[in-house]
Amino acid sequence: MPDTPSSPLAAAVDLARAAAEETAGDPGVIGEHLGVGSDQTLDPVLGEASTHSFASSLPGYVGWFWAVTIARAAGEETVTVDEVVLLPGDQALLAPAWVPWHERLRPGDLSVGDVLPNTEDDPRLVPAYTTDDDAADDLEARAVAQEIGLGRERVLSREGRSGALTRWNEGEFGPRSPMARHAPGHCGTCGFFLPLAGSLRGAAGACGNAYAPADGRVVTVDYGCGAHSQASLVVQEATEVVHSARYDTSDFDLI
Repeated sequence: MPDTPSSPLAAAVDLARAAAEETAGDPGVIGEHLGVGSDQTLDPVLGEASTHSFASSLPGYVGWFWAVTIARAAGEETVTVDEVVLLPGDQALLAPAWVPWHERLRPGDLSVGDVLPNTEDDPRLVPAYTTDDDAADDLEARAVAQEIGLGRERVLSREGRSGALTRWNEGEFGPRSPMARHAPGHCGTCGFFLPLAGSLRGAAGACGNAYAPADGRVVTVDYGCGAHSQASLVVQEATEVVHSARYDTSDFDLI
């Protein structure tokens, strides 16, 4: 219920304004008094509290207001200031919700000198060792991994490989690109195709044709371009060159 004008809390407008001005550090950013409301009417032991609202003239905070909460203890006549805050109104312009950096990051954002740390729980990566999850700290496991040619603490997980293949399939060098749809053959049958090692060998590889648009890029086996190794020109039979006149003009007189 709103406080009545006769209430000590409702009448303490000057006290509330002075508190707002002190907090803001500039009386000029405290606007007109917008009203007062009863926050809570507590039992006789604890007392009561109300909040005065003042329009904000602070640059960049259009639609915001200063909220000054004042209180009076039970059995006391003195009104004291509880807190002063700047709050957004219904028409206030608010900043968008904060998004963690790993959700904001997009392909191509990384530039020279940038470092992109991976978290320990990155689902795209799994330990390269086969003993247990903390085998990266096991000296013997690391030695065995180095001996058999792994040499990496973490490798792509099944989810990581699946995500990479999905991106490649949907990208510029995938089977649904305009270039692939008009190609004379697929990369999987091209002599310039260099298959990837491991489980992705049958799905993707690198292009080794210097004249192809995908040279040095990862391509799917069903991608293709006009530089396919089997795209040969058909040799046409030689055409006889006729040197005689097309029409016989021996029976005509030239004037």
